[in-house]
Amino acid sequence: MRPSSSQALSGLRRARLNISDRLQSVCSRSWPGGARWSSTNPAALSSSKKPYYITTPIFYVNDAPHIGHFYSMVLGDVLKRWQQLKGNEAFLLTGTDEHGSKVQRAAEKEGVDIKEFCDTNSNKFRDLAAAGGILNDAFMRTTDPQHKEAVSEFWLQLKHALPEHLGLYKGTHKGWYAVSDECFYPESMVRTGIVPQTGKKTMVSVETGSEVEWVEEETWFFPLTKYKNRLLKFYDENPHWITPAHRLKEVRQWVKDNLQDLSITRPASRLSWGIPDPEDDSQTIYVWVDALVNYITQAGYGSKWHSRSEGMGIWPADMQIVGKDILRFHAIYWPALLMALELPPPRHLLCHNHWTMSNQKMSKSVGNVVNPFFALQRWDVDALRYYLMRNAGLSRDMSYSNQQIGVVYMKELQANMGNLLYRITRSKLKERWSLVEVMRDFREGKIQAMARKYSGTQYTSLNEYLTDCPAEYCERLDHCHTSGALLELFRLLTETNRYISETAPWKLAKEEGPKARMLLHLVIYNAAEALRIAAILLQPIMPTKAGLMLDELGVAPDRRTIEYAVKGKDSSYGVDFLMDGSPDASARMNKWKSIFPPMPDAEGFNKTFLKRLKIAFSDVTTNPRNQVADYMVMELRFGKHEAAEMLDQMVAVKQAAAQQTADETPTRPPSRGAIQEATASEPLTLQEEYENQRSWRVSCDKLTFIVCEAPAPGASAIIHAGIADAEEHMRGDINMFIYRDELGTPGDETAGQLRGEIDVMVAEKGHWRKGYGRAAVESLLIYVRRNLEGILKEYGGGEEARMAGLMVKIKEDNVGSRALFGGLGFRQTGEVNYFGEVMMVITWRDVEDLVDGWFRTETENERRAYEEIRYEGGR
Repeated sequence: MRPSSSQALSGLRRARLNISDRLQSVCSRSWPGGARWSSTNPAALSSSKKPYYITTPIFYVNDAPHIGHFYSMVLGDVLKRWQQLKGNEAFLLTGTDEHGSKVQRAAEKEGVDIKEFCDTNSNKFRDLAAAGGILNDAFMRTTDPQHKEAVSEFWLQLKHALPEHLGLYKGTHKGWYAVSDECFYPESMVRTGIVPQTGKKTMVSVETGSEVEWVEEETWFFPLTKYKNRLLKFYDENPHWITPAHRLKEVRQWVKDNLQDLSITRPASRLSWGIPDPEDDSQTIYVWVDALVNYITQAGYGSKWHSRSEGMGIWPADMQIVGKDILRFHAIYWPALLMALELPPPRHLLCHNHWTMSNQKMSKSVGNVVNPFFALQRWDVDALRYYLMRNAGLSRDMSYSNQQIGVVYMKELQANMGNLLYRITRSKLKERWSLVEVMRDFREGKIQAMARKYSGTQYTSLNEYLTDCPAEYCERLDHCHTSGALLELFRLLTETNRYISETAPWKLAKEEGPKARMLLHLVIYNAAEALRIAAILLQPIMPTKAGLMLDELGVAPDRRTIEYAVKGKDSSYGVDFLMDGSPDASARMNKWKSIFPPMPDAEGFNKTFLKRLKIAFSDVTTNPRNQVADYMVMELRFGKHEAAEMLDQMVAVKQAAAQQTADETPTRPPSRGAIQEATASEPLTLQEEYENQRSWRVSCDKLTFIVCEAPAPGASAIIHAGIADAEEHMRGDINMFIYRDELGTPGDETAGQLRGEIDVMVAEKGHWRKGYGRAAVESLLIYVRRNLEGILKEYGGGEEARMAGLMVKIKEDNVGSRALFGGLGFRQTGEVNYFGEVMMVITWRDVEDLVDGWFRTETENERRAYEEIRYEGGR
């Protein structure tokens, strides 16, 4: 993935090409050849280009869909639509994985027929795709007869078509098996765990935390170790095969250190729900072999072709989307199996991380698993798609937050995008303009003449953004970096709102004379171009809303492809907003707010903040969208911190002048019972907290420490596991979760940086107010300050990462904790949230100054208060 640092972007801009050249090279449009490709005629591939083939994972039907499933679907759909926008034919496959132990056990638990269970749950995923606007071309079910035929063919080829030393062999498999993961783990990848509910010791996977059981059984094996060198050679020859790049390093290391021959059947006596060995019904084909074959089933394997020489339909896949938990199956097992049959592996793997709920792992027991159907009803399809792509992460887990969606909806969609459309297309009294007249002036060259005359003034200050942002968007989306692409469009639209505020077209509309009229047309043209280009580029992500905006601007359907996303490329659009009876009037929206209508959750995300904006900007505009837009312009110009201080000053002046006091009393937080009822959550026990921590130790986006009683003075510099951290010495824990900074507005200096959220807990009341909390926080700050480079390197996986600052969420009535963090330089931002919490933040620069100051002023004896020591015998 291309780095997204500001330094890299500035370098690109200094060396930028003409925008038309850049768009042609970055987002090349390649129509299929004269003979349209046909999946039933593989020979046609010789005269035409096959479709760009995209696959999502096929989703396991042992449970209902969650937001992570929907995210994978949307990502695949966006990439398909992006290819179509560029003029390429594209094919999207999704579906359901319906065999295996988990499904068998889930159906037995429900007391229903297994096939009926699969039909019901598979339909839920099919319904989700339809509800989310997913344009999948096929929906594969592993219980379909066509797929069973393909798996049987694939199996027989592995069994009989290979040299003896490279083909399948029968043997006894002994090892640790995880039913929930449907795979075996080597001894080095299991550890002892504890079941929180019972305290029972068990063995679990280090990688996933899933419980494993010791299994000894006769199965068929695939000699995976014989393909080790071929795999390593393939990785070396294809260094960009996986996005992000650090995942390929992980895969390569796994192949070097952990590769074992793969057991690819299960005794039918233990697993009857699956595809049997065509020649031995006592064996059931391993569910992952079964599942992986679905990608070539759709390409016609087993029905239209059987080997590479016959033509392979749409195979190989151009992009296979997988979650990080199933990367090993797709990046190791799948290419090895294909290599065995001399079939090409997929051309690219896109590996994404998982979704958390407000930076906490989703768990049914906690009750914080996001139901995508409810989310679609709550936020609308396009708004949810936008949020998921905006917050998409390939190097870190992603945080789903309804509060954050409300902020994004109001600030970025309503106040930025929707407000811009309103400002361009509004028509009030004398403040009228006609886009039809504007475009007529453009076709006659008058707009261009005014632009040359006023070059270097505020009237042409938008040109750089109209030039740069579309090409940057294309390059980022070509690299599957959806959040970075949307960052560019947000910047373009925010700058356009600034441009309108500075040029004030409503004032120009009131002035007499041709000069004012032509300046008005120049301003409206530039703003309309920004919105038109943005709407074209947004179509893969927000197809309905982008289409409505293009309809509203009068853009013809055949002028909405990528080559038209260039300033000045389309001179034929335009709707006369003075003509209420125009032919287009019935087809267009009657009100601008129909695109992003007010939503209670979004409107009420911070009522106090909206009240303050109303006080500060009431003499400028009474429209709340304009007030938010004007505040965003302040943030863009001066930075978030300075804009907040300026808002405070504006409110204070207005209040003093009016001799009134603003009602800034925060909403009374709900009771604990109300919170638990609303979220279906349960408090975690100390043991559950501890187990959470143990799973976090392998996560690159989490730091976790157990807070223990300090060793006696003069104790050894080596801490022994099970002694110093024995239960009687435990006092609590402190953690830091790392994720993309969402406090910064896209476009400001902290955008794209990281923020660490601190979570500290002292368990027993008897240990409160004894300094454990302060010692833990100060120790964490020192540790992170000293080890930041390594922390960011591990998190970024080779990509550049920077820390914007730290934050903490504290109950409003927890005066002690607020005082603790306040004394360290954290300051409150925003108001009390629904859970009765306040957020306190500190910049990374302030952390550096704070910690460095401690060590500049401390004496030699005080300096010994912090020491990094060795820890031996980890459990």
